[in-house]
Amino acid sequence: MTGRREWVALGMVAIAATTILLIFPEKQETILTTMWEYFVEMMMVFPAVMVVMGLFAVWVSKETVVKHLGKTSGVKGFFLSLFLGALPTGPLYVAFPLAASLLKKGARVSNIVIFLSAWSCIKLPQEMVELQFLGVEFMALRLILTVIFVIIMALVIEKVMGALANKKVQEE
Repeated sequence: MTGRREWVALGMVAIAATTILLIFPEKQETILTTMWEYFVEMMMVFPAVMVVMGLFAVWVSKETVVKHLGKTSGVKGFFLSLFLGALPTGPLYVAFPLAASLLKKGARVSNIVIFLSAWSCIKLPQEMVELQFLGVEFMALRLILTVIFVIIMALVIEKVMGALANKKVQEE
């Protein structure tokens, strides 16, 4: 079933890209150049992501993930997810396979949301740039508010997903 969904999604993207190219023929060169550059970037990063995923699958046991990021990890799991997400400086699409692997190994949904959110909006190098150009007050306030709202969002998403899963089980 998953394979079919992926092919449908790819087909929809291809149809959307073709439609945009037909609607805006004057932008065709820009669109195709951007698509090609993104493709090349993905192909350069993809092998490294696969190596990291393989190493993660072998070196990090399910028990370790469950212990530190699972349902009983609590606040410790939140802060570990936040820390792990804030360290890397790569593009966000690199984080998705890692997040999927963490979920399969038993990580809590809220910890995955926190990890992905931290990866996208809390980076240590970014914080240093903010500190240098915008000052300590701005950086600290933005960081604190981001952490608070990311955790709230993660808990809400986990609650909604749990309710949807329960509803699906009841329907079966």
